[in-house]
Amino acid sequence: MKIGIMVMMDPIDKLESKLQAMVAEGFDNCQLQSWNPPSWTEENAAIVKGLFDKYNIEISAFWCGWEGVCIWNFYEGQETMGLVPPTYRYARMKNLLSGGKFAKMLGVTDIISHMGYIPENPFDPNFMGVVCALRGVAEQYQKDGQYLLFETGQETPTTLLRCIETIGTDNLGINLDTGNLIMYGKGSPADALVTFGKYVRNTHVKDGVPPTSSRTIGREVKLGEGRANWPVVMRDLVKDHGYDRYLTIEREIEGDQQIEDIRFARAYLEEIYNGLK
Repeated sequence: MKIGIMVMMDPIDKLESKLQAMVAEGFDNCQLQSWNPPSWTEENAAIVKGLFDKYNIEISAFWCGWEGVCIWNFYEGQETMGLVPPTYRYARMKNLLSGGKFAKMLGVTDIISHMGYIPENPFDPNFMGVVCALRGVAEQYQKDGQYLLFETGQETPTTLLRCIETIGTDNLGINLDTGNLIMYGKGSPADALVTFGKYVRNTHVKDGVPPTSSRTIGREVKLGEGRANWPVVMRDLVKDHGYDRYLTIEREIEGDQQIEDIRFARAYLEEIYNGLK
């Protein structure tokens, strides 16, 4: 089991200091995240790869953001998130393809993104529109020996499974975000593993509380203070699904408290994992 963290790539002139801090905390792997497609150039790939080689840090996955308006709620989010809105679909498909090429230059096989509020109704025209767009991305990734990973959150586990099965390529996976499932009101992470556990290739270690409004998503909290139930999630990942890949700690706050919460999360995970042996 490899415990790592999230690292934002941009701005690139700040990346080395982030890696230095990461090494000082004892981490040797991370998901590299970027929401700036213009920065995904050959020149920057050489710089980024050089820095990761210098500090002997593994990039477990490239978290590929996309351009355009993005509103993280249950209303405007339906019209702005991921590849679901037809207005943004083609541009964001191009972003995912560009991100895949950048990841390949870094030697990274797994590319993660939010796909948006994938329709639960398989007869919704937007469902097949998203499927066709993502199939095009997945087929290109397949040619490059890469995987397309869906980050959980905005869709039910059953909807996500249906989307993966309908796309039908064998290079699809899931980035399990335990906090998102709770915060978007999509259910228990442990229950979700029963539905799609075999597809999990990376994991965001995050906790949250359910929404209390029909408009606003729930709130992220320190690991162990929400409803993610990581002792059960870890047991099910390891015992039921043989998971021995990455646990990527994600704490979406800033400052000293973020560092303290990341340290706590690592110790908490190690304690749970050691208890399973």
